[in-house]
Amino acid sequence: MTDFTPLWEPIRIGSTQLENRVALAPMTRISATEDGHATERMASYYQGFARGGFGLLITEGIYPDTAHSQGYHFQPGIATEEQARSWAMVVDGVHSAGARIFAQLMHAGAQSQGNRFVTSSIGPSAVAPKGEQLPFYRGEGPYPVPSEITTAQMNDVRKGFVTAALNAQRAGFDGVEIHGANGYLLDQFLTDYMNQRTDSYGGSPENRVRFAAEICRDVRDAVGPDMTVGIRISQSKVSDNDHRWSGTAEEAKVIFSTLGATGVDFIHTTEYQAIAPAFEDSDESLAALAKEYSGVTVVANGKLDDPETAVSMLRDGAADVIALGKGALANRNWPHLVRNNLEFDELDPSVFAPLADVKDWELEGPV
Repeated sequence: MTDFTPLWEPIRIGSTQLENRVALAPMTRISATEDGHATERMASYYQGFARGGFGLLITEGIYPDTAHSQGYHFQPGIATEEQARSWAMVVDGVHSAGARIFAQLMHAGAQSQGNRFVTSSIGPSAVAPKGEQLPFYRGEGPYPVPSEITTAQMNDVRKGFVTAALNAQRAGFDGVEIHGANGYLLDQFLTDYMNQRTDSYGGSPENRVRFAAEICRDVRDAVGPDMTVGIRISQSKVSDNDHRWSGTAEEAKVIFSTLGATGVDFIHTTEYQAIAPAFEDSDESLAALAKEYSGVTVVANGKLDDPETAVSMLRDGAADVIALGKGALANRNWPHLVRNNLEFDELDPSVFAPLADVKDWELEGPV
């Protein structure tokens, strides 16, 4: 009989105390109002996971500014005071159920497929993302070629992340997660074929991680020590599942050590399989490499639905917290089921059809 005790051990991440080490991974749900306000339906959705025993919830990607950051129509924002106020009911509902909640701040960059503020997109270089837009997020056709982001626009992006983080703090969030993964803007800077710059933000891994590191420092300085700050990192993308970094653990060392030195409290790695080796020259997972080189708390995500696999990452020291995406959608009370040795439900594909939005989120069964 596997001992799942490590899943239930408390942990402190920065200023945030968690009752256990099971987190809800961020998942786009395109269920806000058209002008980016959180809704009562969203509040019920998040509270359901809190009632189900998740110690930490990380929101879907929230756009931080009223320029190029929005990625999807009906995506929530936290760029304005009105948007921030709409999140208070979400935060209050999660807190009343005994969980903590972080706001994920996401700039879509070239991977935007719906923006009510502008009709163009920006990226590190004028290179379109691979693949096509996602119909279940209301997208259609190939991604357009973005404009190369200017220095002035980069400064505006940095200010936008700071404003959004301060708005999240005022809304009562326990922390913020900067989205540097999955092909969005900060990950585009990390990606060799998307980033063809010849300035101090392009070329070497040290240069390509620079923009993300600057934003981490900006946010850390702005919110102070009483709010938890972290960043999400991946190799693959929404539009390119096969992408890997240079193929060696050395690049991971540069990226994670740089980010760890910014003052963030955690790094959240997401891979198709969290336990799989990240590179051919190393047996270590991306989470384990983050743990080795960053010196901060590590959250791991990627096919950890099986509790034995999940607890193995904690027991082996590869991660400090595990985050569930599709596994949580299938079982909104996953922690309760594991604690009580109860059976899991299979994932119902209708949660992604025809749109990946919030549907019926009343939590069933005892919690």
